[in-house]
Amino acid sequence: MKKTLIAFLLTVSFFACNDKTEKGTFTVKGELKNTPDQDVYLEQIFFNAKDPEVLDTGKISAGKFTVSAKGIEEGLYRLRLQKQEMGYIFINDKPEIGFRADAKEISLQGPDFNTPANQSFKSFIVSVDERQKSLNKLSQEIDSLSKNKDNDSIIKSKIVELNDVAAGFKSFIVKSIDTIQYPVVAMFALGYTRGIDPQELKTIVPALAKRFPNHQGIAGIIAQYNEMIAKTTVPPSAPAAKAGMPGIGSMAPDITMTDTAGKPFSLSSMKGKYVLVDFWASWCAPCRGENPNVVANYNKYKNKNFTILGVSLDEDRAAWVKAIQKDKLSWKNVSDLKGWSNAAVSKYGFEGIPYNVLLDPQGKIIAMELRDADLGKKLAEVLK
Repeated sequence: MKKTLIAFLLTVSFFACNDKTEKGTFTVKGELKNTPDQDVYLEQIFFNAKDPEVLDTGKISAGKFTVSAKGIEEGLYRLRLQKQEMGYIFINDKPEIGFRADAKEISLQGPDFNTPANQSFKSFIVSVDERQKSLNKLSQEIDSLSKNKDNDSIIKSKIVELNDVAAGFKSFIVKSIDTIQYPVVAMFALGYTRGIDPQELKTIVPALAKRFPNHQGIAGIIAQYNEMIAKTTVPPSAPAAKAGMPGIGSMAPDITMTDTAGKPFSLSSMKGKYVLVDFWASWCAPCRGENPNVVANYNKYKNKNFTILGVSLDEDRAAWVKAIQKDKLSWKNVSDLKGWSNAAVSKYGFEGIPYNVLLDPQGKIIAMELRDADLGKKLAEVLK
């Protein structure tokens, strides 16, 4: 992720739609089964850090209720119950919106808002959920299989399957942003661009302005995106070392930083093994999206004279450690917690993350920028 795109990619799924005005009123008439009589709150959900705002309060009586609000354009709203920790998210695309659900039904298929934008929204969310479950299932299977050395061929096929599913997920998100008919659903889809190269968004994000010319929320996203992309230096099509910077065939500069236990650790201490030096950060969406692939390959090859050194460009120690634990990065991780002022940045000359270099047992760089299926292919080549 480029430095100047960090803010955009981290906040794009929560970029602000304008606050409500007196322009248009919408009413939700709901029927919610298996819930006691209680208050129900109609809230606007903002696409930024602002807390949800209660616009109306209704009473659920015998499972039925009515709430209303006013809004300038299509935005994201939520029905929240007083006595239960649950909410139902919807879009105000029609003056009258019917809602039916069963409080005991926890699947995404259950709740139903009977308008076109909400049907599109529901379809998108269900598809995302199914794809994420497939990725999680495959990652767990690979992790389990890696405990037995006799499973190498099965693990290899599972990694190929994982890469295919991940690539399909990314393609689905990009296509959804580019084709969805409803602006709020498109904005919501942008929140799933984790792991997608920002360059793939250079065409489809500005195109949203032509598809939704009168939507101020979309206009806000375009303005922020244009500001970020204008500051971005497009990386070269093929990795090449800058003058004086290490490239393939060069000896890797040593790195000495503090590990998660607070002790100094040096890359040079790993000589004798093939080492993937993986530059990443907890706030980097593409990095986090690539991590399942890195984990799967580590589990496959960790017993074949291969290891990983994770070098983080974090500044917040708690966020760094939490991301390591959540993504199951069980190899050695270090950081100087200086963000883009990390000492390794100037030594290795990279401008964006995720970024990695693969070293041979002597510490020589033999490959750079290995992502997705390319990582597994290179490791299979050298770790025979």
